Amino acid sequence: MSRLTGRDPSLLRRINSTVVLRALRGSDTSAAHALTLTELVRATELSRPTVEGVVEGLIETGLVAEAPDDPDEAPVPSRRGRPARRFRFRAEAGHLLGVEIGPHRVAAVLSDLTGRIAGTVAREVAETATADVRLERARGTVAELLRRTDVARDTLRAVGVGSPGIVEADGTVRLGTALPGWTGLPLGERLRRSFRCPVLVENDANAGVLAEHWKGAARGVDDVVMVLAGLSPGAGSLIGGRLHRGFGGAAGEIGALHLLGREATPERLLSTTDEPLHPLDEAAVARVFAQARGGDERAGRAMDRFLARLVHDVAALVLALDPELLIVGGWASGLDGVLDPLRAELERYCLRPPRVALSLRGETAVATGALRLALDHVERELFAVEGAEAG
Repeated sequence: MSRLTGRDPSLLRRINSTVVLRALRGSDTSAAHALTLTELVRATELSRPTVEGVVEGLIETGLVAEAPDDPDEAPVPSRRGRPARRFRFRAEAGHLLGVEIGPHRVAAVLSDLTGRIAGTVAREVAETATADVRLERARGTVAELLRRTDVARDTLRAVGVGSPGIVEADGTVRLGTALPGWTGLPLGERLRRSFRCPVLVENDANAGVLAEHWKGAARGVDDVVMVLAGLSPGAGSLIGGRLHRGFGGAAGEIGALHLLGREATPERLLSTTDEPLHPLDEAAVARVFAQARGGDERAGRAMDRFLARLVHDVAALVLALDPELLIVGGWASGLDGVLDPLRAELERYCLRPPRVALSLRGETAVATGALRLALDHVERELFAVEGAEAG
């Protein structure tokens, strides 16, 4: 690769293009707006000829278009001729997709290039479904969403996927005990066959914390832990605003803490009899919690045992990471009174207890976070200058 200098014309063109595109798109994805050439010159501090050339190039790529005259803009009596041309970022130039593949449902959410949601579809799937059946349900859900929104598949620029398990960089699920046939599944490779764009696979709890940081309870907070509280709880963490995956993608797998010499399994913790709870699924757990809220003493003790285990697991993570905010998601986020015991126990165990809040994204968190993955990928493509180095 040749050495680049500040006078390299390809690098300069790329930098100038990025600066103009950022100005048109806006720093906030909801704030894309139309600007005149004069406004672009002022915003970018580039020369007018440079801006004119960049804009024409971006129009050719389809990322920028001339905006119609603003009917609300008051005319200027002294101005002669047509109004100044205005240009806008074409958010509709491509689409992004976020997909959740979970134990009981698959969901898909579609957006334009600013992350503005265009539609969502969710479908149930059996907990016992094979990997092939689950993947086919996910493909069918995506196809239905594209039909409903009248979006062509070839306009997709990136697809993000959230799934339980330890996920490697290439999208392979190294360990996934929550779904049948998931361990060792080349999930990214299997899904890439259905798309002509990058497919990025992430652990579901990691996707969840991205969603809360983007559009949920963690907006404006850069040190966050989100716990997806289920039968085997997992956690996603942001440290300094960056997702912390760990060396092998296994960070936050607090559901495995019971392997460290503890004898009580979730089946026994949640049992209201002398036998382990079977089948151990979310519906069965929901029944136990409903009985507890109804005053059943044995169910109440089972619920207390489960929450105590969850608190201990969460406290270990809080002690290690010292987050500003702890978010509780997953089906446990719907439990009455889950926050008070969490706060009380964290006060006991943690040197500096974090704020505790329920997820604002709820059951949409994983798919929304997967969409954020896709948006991050496209933004790196649109605004990176490294691509010029290959020239």
